[in-house]
Amino acid sequence: MEHLLWWQYALIGAIFIWSGFVRSGLGFGGAVLALPFLLLVKNDPLLFLPIISIHLLVFSSWIAWQGSRATKQQAKLAEERGEAPQEAQGNIAWGYLKKALGIMIVPKLIGVFGLLTLPGDIVTGVIFVIVAIFAVSYILNKPFYTNNTFLDTIFLMLGGYVSGTSLIGAPLIVSVFATKVPRHQLRDTLFVLWFILVMIKMASFLIAGIDLQLIHQLWLLPCALIGHVFGQKLHNRIQKAETPVFFKFVGWALLTVCGFGLYSTFML
Repeated sequence: MEHLLWWQYALIGAIFIWSGFVRSGLGFGGAVLALPFLLLVKNDPLLFLPIISIHLLVFSSWIAWQGSRATKQQAKLAEERGEAPQEAQGNIAWGYLKKALGIMIVPKLIGVFGLLTLPGDIVTGVIFVIVAIFAVSYILNKPFYTNNTFLDTIFLMLGGYVSGTSLIGAPLIVSVFATKVPRHQLRDTLFVLWFILVMIKMASFLIAGIDLQLIHQLWLLPCALIGHVFGQKLHNRIQKAETPVFFKFVGWALLTVCGFGLYSTFML
């Protein structure tokens, strides 16, 4: 990244602010909604993927820790009032997280190490079309529930595989988690999942000798932090919304992600 012009550095900084905003506000989409713009500045995915991965590790662990501390404080206040709110259950749905990881881990490793090579554009296109169907059902206030363990397993396996080959498996994974995990636990549960999946991806970068661009974290992490702060305000507003509004917001967010994803895959 040493031979870019000043305006390219400025655009990259602005895009990482946007990425931090989306990641913090929604809990997903930070990579998918930022990578197409980054590739317009410099068409080199391996230049940006390690940076995005490190951001995910930093902010996912931070957000999960903040959520844990907040729920403990809420539980303590509720206990003093003699109440037992849902949030007292914790900010992470560990049960479903462990179940999903058990399903996703083998496809994830297959994707990471390239043991099974499928046409990338076709796999990506299928994922975004499936997620778009989920998204429309949310927007219409008729969330799509498979009620089918087999389909849930297929979706999670496919999401795990694509997250191994790249970092765009999140939309498909979220479409399953959104109907299985309580809304107050959804974002933090996803961030713990992203942390685990990205750690595996980072190991593949190290094994392959990919430059992690650590020097550029000195100025890109603060950019992402600015977006993170504003994204947190958005997340707080989403949490206070009624359930139909919440699903509609998730639906529009997923549909936007799919639009950008399909455009970047087949048009760029």
